[in-house]
Amino acid sequence: MPAPLADLVVIEASGDVATRYCGKMFAEHGARVIQVYRPENARLAYGGPSAAAYAAWLDHGKERADAVPAGLAVDLVIAGQSPSEVAKAETLTGSLAGAPAMLALTWFGTSGPCANWQGSDAIIQAMAGVAYAIGTAEGPPVLPQGHSPQVVGGATAFIAAMAGLLGRRQGRGARRPDFSSSVIEVSIHEAFGCLTEHSGPGAFAGGPATQRRGVNRYGPVYPQTIFPAADGWIGVTALTPQQWQELCALIGMPELAQDPRYETTDLRMAAAAELDTILMPAMARMAALAMLEDGQRKRVPLAPVPTMAEVLATPHWRARNSFHSYNGNGPGFEGPAMPFRLHARGEGATPAGVAAAGGPLGGIRVLDLSMGWSGPLAGRHFADLGAEVIKVEGCAHIDWWRGWNALEAGDPPPYETRSNFNAVNRNKRAITLDLRAPQGVALLKRFAADTDLLIENYAPGVLTKLGLGPEALAAVNPRLSYISMGAFGSAGPWSGFRAYGSTTEQASGMPWLHGEADWAPVMQHTAYGDPIAGIYAACAALVALFGRHATGGTTIDLSQVECLFQLAADGIIAQSATGMTPPRTGNRRATSIWTGALRCAGADAWLAVDVATVLQLPALVRAIGADLAPGESPQAALAAWAAGRDGRAAATILQAAGIAAGPVVPATSLLHDPHLVARGFWLEADRRHVGRHVVPRAPYALDGARPAFVRPAPTLGEHNAEVLGEVLHLLPAEIAALETAGIIGDKAI
Repeated sequence: MPAPLADLVVIEASGDVATRYCGKMFAEHGARVIQVYRPENARLAYGGPSAAAYAAWLDHGKERADAVPAGLAVDLVIAGQSPSEVAKAETLTGSLAGAPAMLALTWFGTSGPCANWQGSDAIIQAMAGVAYAIGTAEGPPVLPQGHSPQVVGGATAFIAAMAGLLGRRQGRGARRPDFSSSVIEVSIHEAFGCLTEHSGPGAFAGGPATQRRGVNRYGPVYPQTIFPAADGWIGVTALTPQQWQELCALIGMPELAQDPRYETTDLRMAAAAELDTILMPAMARMAALAMLEDGQRKRVPLAPVPTMAEVLATPHWRARNSFHSYNGNGPGFEGPAMPFRLHARGEGATPAGVAAAGGPLGGIRVLDLSMGWSGPLAGRHFADLGAEVIKVEGCAHIDWWRGWNALEAGDPPPYETRSNFNAVNRNKRAITLDLRAPQGVALLKRFAADTDLLIENYAPGVLTKLGLGPEALAAVNPRLSYISMGAFGSAGPWSGFRAYGSTTEQASGMPWLHGEADWAPVMQHTAYGDPIAGIYAACAALVALFGRHATGGTTIDLSQVECLFQLAADGIIAQSATGMTPPRTGNRRATSIWTGALRCAGADAWLAVDVATVLQLPALVRAIGADLAPGESPQAALAAWAAGRDGRAAATILQAAGIAAGPVVPATSLLHDPHLVARGFWLEADRRHVGRHVVPRAPYALDGARPAFVRPAPTLGEHNAEVLGEVLHLLPAEIAALETAGIIGDKAI
């Protein structure tokens, strides 16, 4: 089968990791990608040999040239990561054949008070609300290592660019009527905010403020942490009452599950320190692998917490070919492969579509059978970009992000009031279908017959047992793209393992890259894997749809753990290339002169600073007005200077001197972040049951406009009659009969 992006030509005009990673995603799927600049590698990964290896991984499959070949028709120019670099690339873009679109990928966007600020991965971690909650309760917050913000920014930019290119192919979307170059703008700061974007709506709804509770302690779930086992480390998440009961039985303490003091996850969180003293010794007596397998049999989401060397050696990932060999200009090494597998069926090849209303994906229909955060976020990208997204739930099987305790009585129903659900499901329509009933299955197949994409994140094999697996639906519609989002993928020894976003982070090896050397492996988030998987699911689906004219329908096997390998690639590659375990150095980074979080004026207020090179030290000293005595440390003077200042004001002074700095922002305070507010990132909307509420906007803009807000998140079954009548042409009497039979409905049961 031809590579799905084989007919695209992409120019990398400038940039850092984010732009190079975006270019990598094009190259991995067959596009011709040409770098016309010399990227800097010194500050990559952990420096030294690992930097060269990471660079080879980023640039695998690309060409390098001093200029764009004369007359070459170009589809896209990637530029960044500052407004000045984007301005330079605009001139290049306008001179190229093919009237290419331009992707402007910058740290903070090209407008707003921080547009010209210096960025770095550490500063984005601080300003996106991620770093504040990591570390000991007394601080300082932990600024995670690696290039995660830039990788997420690059992948998000790939979504926006692919949508624009797909819209161009189908005669709509990001291209202006005169077919001059479109500009697609993406902010790394906003893109990485995928991890915290639900906090703004939660704060608007009166939710609690972000807290730093201690290492590996994130609300509202306990246990959701990492414990030492007899021969390693085990990641544990027990959210539901059944999971808590089974976990207690697993460690030989069934009576613990009957103790009313620990009955709910909220009560357990309040007693976390006490429960640690009970659970930790019990688990320390057990072998990690035995605990993992026994727990997964009992449907408790447990995971190994492997080092980088153990990740590379894990049989499950070896069986899935999760790592590829690379060379570059040095010795060979292994790095993560793409986290999804495209299995083109060669049937249902479809020519380019015709113009349709809406954004660049207008005219594309998506069935969103997913729940929680990961799949619905993928569907939201499609909905934001103009696709028709139909969310499918069951009255007896509602989206669990409506609340795991959502069936409690209330007026309005609790399952209609969750701010996180409302944020991630905007712009969709919703129906209910009982997929346990043959009639429900038959109706879904009728929907699938005229659908472009189906997204599901059920446990592997569940939909196949219902007769709705990829093979069954391909028989109905050969041009359908079908993406499954199993935590460990849909093939391999661990394919049936259950997981939450916390589980996938634990299993990815990432916890061994962060924090101090004497700490337990460090998690960064309550559900890190969820939004990251959603981003890659959208990437995979767009690749499949773009190439459908040549490859036909595609079955996509995505592993949510493997998505996190992309973010941990610097550590994985360093391990493979050097044979040495990457060191854990707290906030210090091997590729900066000094990186850290300094206490500022105010309660638990902190300033993040990333001094890249020794050449910046004179500017730093001048900015803080220091008169250093012989032998006095600039870092000590900086700490004393910051202590009496507001964090944002201090960052503004340092940024004016060219130093990357920013306030360490609690996630819930992002709702009032001056830069996000100035850029219109938050939108107030109205919805039944909750009234006025806040949703985040997409982290990209096409030709100066963010994607339109069309409708708030749907209530359960809100569009049953509308969609069944419009899409399947059912008569009102037929729809009423379905409701009477319990196949559809608008109330959870």
